[in-house]
Amino acid sequence: MTGQLHSCVDARRLAHGVPRVRSGALTGPLLVLPAAAFLMLVFVLPTVLMVAHSVTRHLDAGTLVRGVTAENYARLLRSALYRNVLWRTLKIATLSSVIAVPIAYPLALVIAQGRPLAARLTLLVVLSPLLVLVVIRAYGWKLILARGGFLTELLQWLHLSPHPRPLLYTDWAVVIASVHVFLPLMVLPLAGAIRKIQPSIAEAAQTLGADARVLFQRIVVPMSMPGLTVGITLVFSLTATSYVTPQILGGNFSAMLGNLVQQQVLTLNDWPFGAAIASLMLAMALLANLLFIVFVERHALRWTRRQR
Repeated sequence: MTGQLHSCVDARRLAHGVPRVRSGALTGPLLVLPAAAFLMLVFVLPTVLMVAHSVTRHLDAGTLVRGVTAENYARLLRSALYRNVLWRTLKIATLSSVIAVPIAYPLALVIAQGRPLAARLTLLVVLSPLLVLVVIRAYGWKLILARGGFLTELLQWLHLSPHPRPLLYTDWAVVIASVHVFLPLMVLPLAGAIRKIQPSIAEAAQTLGADARVLFQRIVVPMSMPGLTVGITLVFSLTATSYVTPQILGGNFSAMLGNLVQQQVLTLNDWPFGAAIASLMLAMALLANLLFIVFVERHALRWTRRQR
């Protein structure tokens, strides 16, 4: 009876020229609309305003002159000081991403394929840096890396260096702390990608005589490449745009682009130049990530083919 009623209703709709609309046709766009509006409000709109401020001119009195000018970008690229800060930012972000990879793979393997207790404990250790404020973590590393700190005392106790130089206020201090802070963002995508590898693939490789090294090189690394791409993208972007860690551990000797933005906006009140630095920082992070993704897609399998 109910089916006949629906058939009559559909027949009447078609007779009067009313098309039948599926209930799920509008469900998808309506569900995406809040997220799209949120991204427009908190990301797209501020980015547009930042770029718009970067092409205005700042007067000594603190006022802004309307009009489009590339003077701020020319000033940023013309100064040797700012160029050094730019290259230092790229170097620290690249080193942090590269160093995090060999540390993250063993942890990700334990989380994805280890015993339940070992996987949970490893996951807890990996996530523990995220449970502490970044300022507290930075000051903790400051105590460790300072002169007379734990690291220098350990090197002297092990007789590895009679008079070790403190790492505090150097680029390496920022790299070490950045790896510690952002390592979970490398481990978690890798663990998710490794968990998706079918156990039968590894069993087949072991049946054919593959040892642990060959299994890792020819199966784990290629099949976990999507997670590696996400991890390196996150670590590079967040390190390149960080402010607190280089401010506390790098000081004036290892300043990064984020520190220049803070100096220009809050100290010198030069909003257009600070916006130009922030725009360049955003463009640099996006371009570097895009180049890395293209590189992985085109050249990732060459390394595994050479292993054969």
